[in-house]
Amino acid sequence: MHFASSTPFDILTLFKPPSMWSSNSNLVNQMNPNTLQLPMAWTNDPSHVHTKPHLWHLSFYWGRNTYFLFPNWPGNNRTMYGLGIIFVFVLAILVEFFSNLKLVKPGSNRGAAVFFQAGVQAIRAGFAYMVMLAVMSYNGGVFIAAILGHAVGYVVFGSPIFKKDMDR
Repeated sequence: MHFASSTPFDILTLFKPPSMWSSNSNLVNQMNPNTLQLPMAWTNDPSHVHTKPHLWHLSFYWGRNTYFLFPNWPGNNRTMYGLGIIFVFVLAILVEFFSNLKLVKPGSNRGAAVFFQAGVQAIRAGFAYMVMLAVMSYNGGVFIAAILGHAVGYVVFGSPIFKKDMDR
Protein backbone atom coordinates (compact mmCIF):
# COMPACT_ATOMS: atom_id res chain seq x y z
CA MET A 1 0.00 0.00 0.00
CA HIS A 2 1.37 3.40 -0.93
CA PHE A 3 0.91 6.41 1.34
CA ALA A 4 1.72 9.89 0.12
CA SER A 5 2.66 11.08 3.62
CA SER A 6 5.76 9.80 5.34
CA THR A 7 4.75 11.14 8.78
CA PRO A 8 2.35 9.10 10.91
CA PHE A 9 -0.97 10.62 11.93
CA ASP A 10 -1.50 10.91 15.70
CA ILE A 11 -5.18 10.07 16.35
CA LEU A 12 -4.95 11.26 19.97
CA THR A 13 -4.41 14.82 18.71
CA LEU A 14 -8.07 14.84 17.68
CA PHE A 15 -9.11 14.68 21.32
CA LYS A 16 -6.97 17.62 22.43
CA PRO A 17 -8.41 21.14 22.35
CA PRO A 18 -7.11 23.20 19.39
CA SER A 19 -5.11 25.43 21.74
CA MET A 20 -2.91 22.42 22.64
CA TRP A 21 -2.07 21.62 19.02
CA SER A 22 1.50 22.51 18.21
CA SER A 23 2.25 24.35 15.01
CA ASN A 24 4.18 21.36 13.75
CA SER A 25 1.48 18.87 14.74
CA ASN A 26 0.56 16.29 12.13
CA LEU A 27 -3.10 17.21 12.56
CA VAL A 28 -2.45 20.89 11.83
CA ASN A 29 -0.43 19.96 8.76
CA GLN A 30 -3.01 17.44 7.56
CA MET A 31 -5.99 19.72 8.21
CA ASN A 32 -4.51 22.30 5.84
CA PRO A 33 -6.13 21.56 2.47
CA ASN A 34 -3.00 22.76 0.67
CA THR A 35 -0.84 20.11 2.35
CA LEU A 36 -3.47 17.37 2.83
CA GLN A 37 -1.95 14.03 1.89
CA LEU A 38 -4.23 11.01 1.95
CA PRO A 39 -3.54 7.35 1.15
CA MET A 40 -3.74 6.71 -2.56
CA ALA A 41 -6.34 4.15 -3.63
CA TRP A 42 -4.90 3.99 -7.13
CA THR A 43 -1.78 5.16 -8.85
CA ASN A 44 -0.70 6.37 -12.27
CA ASP A 45 2.51 4.44 -11.90
CA PRO A 46 3.16 2.72 -15.26
CA SER A 47 4.68 -0.29 -13.47
CA HIS A 48 1.24 -1.04 -11.96
CA VAL A 49 -0.48 -3.38 -14.44
CA HIS A 50 -3.99 -4.80 -14.10
CA THR A 51 -4.14 -8.46 -14.99
CA LYS A 52 -7.93 -8.92 -14.82
CA PRO A 53 -10.40 -7.29 -17.23
CA HIS A 54 -12.41 -4.37 -15.89
CA LEU A 55 -16.00 -5.60 -15.45
CA TRP A 56 -17.46 -2.98 -13.10
CA HIS A 57 -20.22 -0.92 -14.66
CA LEU A 58 -21.82 2.27 -13.36
CA SER A 59 -25.12 1.75 -15.20
CA PHE A 60 -27.23 -1.27 -16.16
CA TYR A 61 -25.98 -3.37 -19.06
CA TRP A 62 -27.28 -6.50 -20.75
CA GLY A 63 -24.16 -8.57 -21.38
CA ARG A 64 -23.43 -11.99 -19.94
CA ASN A 65 -19.73 -11.29 -19.38
CA THR A 66 -19.96 -10.32 -15.70
CA TYR A 67 -18.92 -11.23 -12.19
CA PHE A 68 -21.28 -11.29 -9.22
CA LEU A 69 -21.21 -12.73 -5.71
CA PHE A 70 -17.98 -14.73 -6.16
CA PRO A 71 -14.63 -13.95 -7.82
CA ASN A 72 -14.55 -14.88 -11.52
CA TRP A 73 -18.10 -16.25 -11.39
CA PRO A 74 -19.93 -16.68 -13.72
CA GLY A 75 -17.39 -15.11 -16.10
CA ASN A 76 -18.05 -15.46 -19.83
CA ASN A 77 -19.66 -18.93 -19.82
CA ARG A 78 -23.33 -19.00 -20.90
CA THR A 79 -24.16 -22.02 -18.76
CA MET A 80 -22.62 -20.48 -15.65
CA TYR A 81 -24.38 -17.17 -16.33
CA GLY A 82 -27.73 -19.01 -16.58
CA LEU A 83 -26.92 -20.87 -13.37
CA GLY A 84 -26.06 -17.54 -11.71
CA ILE A 85 -29.39 -16.03 -12.79
CA ILE A 86 -31.25 -19.05 -11.40
CA PHE A 87 -29.21 -18.80 -8.18
CA VAL A 88 -30.19 -15.14 -7.67
CA PHE A 89 -33.84 -15.97 -8.49
CA VAL A 90 -33.91 -18.77 -5.88
CA LEU A 91 -32.13 -16.58 -3.30
CA ALA A 92 -34.81 -13.89 -3.74
CA ILE A 93 -37.56 -16.51 -3.29
CA LEU A 94 -35.82 -17.73 -0.11
CA VAL A 95 -35.71 -14.16 1.23
CA GLU A 96 -39.50 -13.98 0.89
CA PHE A 97 -39.88 -17.45 2.40
CA PHE A 98 -37.89 -16.51 5.51
CA SER A 99 -39.71 -13.16 5.71
CA ASN A 100 -43.03 -14.97 6.09
CA LEU A 101 -41.89 -17.95 8.14
CA LYS A 102 -43.86 -18.38 11.37
CA LEU A 103 -42.62 -21.50 13.18
CA VAL A 104 -42.94 -20.39 16.81
CA LYS A 105 -46.20 -21.60 18.32
CA PRO A 106 -48.07 -19.78 21.09
CA GLY A 107 -47.10 -21.14 24.49
CA SER A 108 -43.51 -21.92 23.44
CA ASN A 109 -40.56 -21.12 25.66
CA ARG A 110 -40.19 -17.35 25.18
CA GLY A 111 -36.38 -17.29 25.39
CA ALA A 112 -35.94 -20.14 22.93
CA ALA A 113 -38.50 -18.59 20.59
CA VAL A 114 -36.64 -15.26 20.55
CA PHE A 115 -33.29 -16.91 19.76
CA PHE A 116 -34.88 -19.10 17.08
CA GLN A 117 -36.54 -16.11 15.41
CA ALA A 118 -33.25 -14.20 15.62
CA GLY A 119 -31.53 -17.05 13.79
CA VAL A 120 -34.20 -17.08 11.08
CA GLN A 121 -33.87 -13.30 10.77
CA ALA A 122 -30.09 -13.59 10.42
CA ILE A 123 -30.44 -16.15 7.63
CA ARG A 124 -33.03 -13.96 5.87
CA ALA A 125 -30.79 -10.89 6.15
CA GLY A 126 -27.79 -12.82 4.82
CA PHE A 127 -29.74 -13.99 1.76
CA ALA A 128 -31.15 -10.49 1.23
CA TYR A 129 -27.64 -9.00 1.31
CA MET A 130 -26.46 -11.62 -1.19
CA VAL A 131 -29.29 -10.64 -3.56
CA MET A 132 -28.40 -6.97 -3.07
CA LEU A 133 -24.73 -7.61 -3.83
CA ALA A 134 -25.65 -9.55 -6.96
CA VAL A 135 -27.85 -6.68 -8.16
CA MET A 136 -24.94 -4.32 -7.53
CA SER A 137 -23.21 -5.96 -10.50
CA TYR A 138 -25.58 -3.74 -12.58
CA ASN A 139 -26.35 -6.63 -14.87
CA GLY A 140 -29.88 -6.34 -16.25
CA GLY A 141 -30.50 -10.08 -16.17
CA VAL A 142 -29.47 -10.33 -12.52
CA PHE A 143 -31.72 -7.38 -11.64
CA ILE A 144 -34.74 -8.92 -13.39
CA ALA A 145 -34.05 -12.32 -11.76
CA ALA A 146 -34.00 -10.68 -8.31
CA ILE A 147 -37.23 -8.74 -8.91
CA LEU A 148 -39.04 -11.78 -10.33
CA GLY A 149 -37.74 -13.95 -7.48
CA HIS A 150 -39.09 -11.53 -4.87
CA ALA A 151 -42.44 -11.35 -6.73
CA VAL A 152 -42.79 -15.14 -7.02
CA GLY A 153 -41.72 -15.56 -3.40
CA TYR A 154 -44.33 -13.06 -2.25
CA VAL A 155 -47.10 -14.73 -4.27
CA VAL A 156 -46.21 -18.19 -2.96
CA PHE A 157 -45.36 -17.36 0.66
CA GLY A 158 -46.75 -13.92 1.51
CA SER A 159 -49.98 -13.44 -0.36
CA PRO A 160 -53.28 -14.94 0.82
CA ILE A 161 -53.63 -17.01 -2.38
CA PHE A 162 -51.86 -20.09 -0.97
CA LYS A 163 -52.74 -19.56 2.69
CA LYS A 164 -55.12 -21.94 4.45
CA ASP A 165 -57.00 -19.15 6.19
CA MET A 166 -58.34 -16.61 3.70
CA ASP A 167 -59.33 -14.13 6.43
CA ARG A 168 -56.95 -11.46 5.19
